[in-house]
Amino acid sequence: MFKLTLSSLLLFSLVASTWAATADEWRGRSIYQIITDRFALPSGSPNSTCDTTRQAYCGGTWNGIRENLDYIQNAGFTAIWISPVNKNYDGPRTAYGDPYHGYWVTDITQLNDHFGTADDLKALSAEVHRRGMFLMVDVVVNHVMVTSTTQPDYSQCFFKDASFYHPYCPIQWNNLTSEQLCWMGDERVPLADVDTTNPTVIQRYEEWVANFVKEYSIDGLRIDAAKHVQKSFWPSFCGKAGVFCMGEVFGGAEVDPVAEWQGADALDSVLNFPMYAALRDAYTIPGPANVSQLASVFEESKTKFADTTLLGNFLENHDVPRWHNLSVDPQSLYNAMAWNFFSDGIPIVYYGQEQSFSGSGDPNNREALWPSGYQNTTAYQYITTFNKLRNFLVNNNSTDWAKSKTTILTTSPHGFAFLKGSVISIMTNIGSPPGVHISVKTPFETTTALTNIMTCQQWVVGAERMIDAQYSLGGVPVILVPSEQLGGSGLCGHELAEVASHGAKANPLNSGFSTRPLLSMLAGSLAVAAALL
Repeated sequence: MFKLTLSSLLLFSLVASTWAATADEWRGRSIYQIITDRFALPSGSPNSTCDTTRQAYCGGTWNGIRENLDYIQNAGFTAIWISPVNKNYDGPRTAYGDPYHGYWVTDITQLNDHFGTADDLKALSAEVHRRGMFLMVDVVVNHVMVTSTTQPDYSQCFFKDASFYHPYCPIQWNNLTSEQLCWMGDERVPLADVDTTNPTVIQRYEEWVANFVKEYSIDGLRIDAAKHVQKSFWPSFCGKAGVFCMGEVFGGAEVDPVAEWQGADALDSVLNFPMYAALRDAYTIPGPANVSQLASVFEESKTKFADTTLLGNFLENHDVPRWHNLSVDPQSLYNAMAWNFFSDGIPIVYYGQEQSFSGSGDPNNREALWPSGYQNTTAYQYITTFNKLRNFLVNNNSTDWAKSKTTILTTSPHGFAFLKGSVISIMTNIGSPPGVHISVKTPFETTTALTNIMTCQQWVVGAERMIDAQYSLGGVPVILVPSEQLGGSGLCGHELAEVASHGAKANPLNSGFSTRPLLSMLAGSLAVAAALL
């Protein structure tokens, strides 16, 4: 029997070093976001607790991730995004703790040895690729951490001369010039702003990223604080990297300030903060139930983003409160997740979302995952089913589903229905209490058989092409697919087809976990009516 060893994984990493994933290849992926220090302890480590309020290293490593990839792949994810791997400040404890998160970089050319060695990172990359998955790594080029605003010491940094940095000034927020020239952080943890207009800085960063991506066989970069660097920096930097770049452009529901950072003159993709804000305001319970804002952001995004199918869709990350901290009703999470998986864009799930973690902002939203026991929760089961269908649709070459554009079929105070390809998704914001229904006019002919993949119940399109979702016991998401198109999906009794990815046989996307409890629950929660109107 073939046994995977560290040496065999490193050999695989050499073979995979030519793997340069494009934006087109990332479009069909789903991403599991990880803070390395908080995801998994390496084997043999004591199962320690992790007090987030201490803001200290808790022991997660790259080997810990590698040894627990089954948990991620069994949920159907086809990529991971890991927190920064580079050397961080390593000195006396600061007012905000230690840089367990990886964003207080000093020397980007060296690794953070708290997380492992170069061979450990290469082994993780190799194992990710052996499974047919992609690896995205978070990078920080905007700033480095120093200990003083008046006499910064750059001797431990990649750029050691003060001429490579902007002089200290505090940021005036909502002033883009100030955001790009002044320092992030504060006087207790100053983050010195690198002068990314300096030709030497540009050249050395581009040389570094080209070597970094090649050495560790990286498929994509998540760019921290992207808008704090001049836009013209990114096309050449990402071009030298030769991989997909997704930038963080922090914002609210306004589309324009975020959309301008996607395109040929900027980045391949950005995290979809406008949609996050709109979903939060539409679906959290208690919350404003602002469905009209969600519809507005959706329509505006279609015209202002360069390509909505490449945007990073999320409900949680390390900079915003956990969904369960904002919303007391689990159904609100499941419906909002359905939006992210089946509308335009790349779904991203932040580690612990599937365990219903409830931390507020930083640092409480950066919990350790291992105390959860990596349980097969209801949220995990939802995600597994969502991923199974999405992966099937993406790998069905006859439809090019990931590139198809989403259209809204109906809106109501209680939710939405939209169409992407031939999939109808109906999401409601009523939460667990029963009592409403959502009628949807479909593009399908009367008597067309549809299957709700969440319950495996069959629906029949009624007169005037109508269907009607009646929520007798609470608001669960409804995902409808023409029954004749489910062959090979592995869903609802259909056998799973073997699909190829980059010439390699893909692993089955269904896990060893049973989804029967989920199906039973859903079947009892949703009364289906084929509206013969």
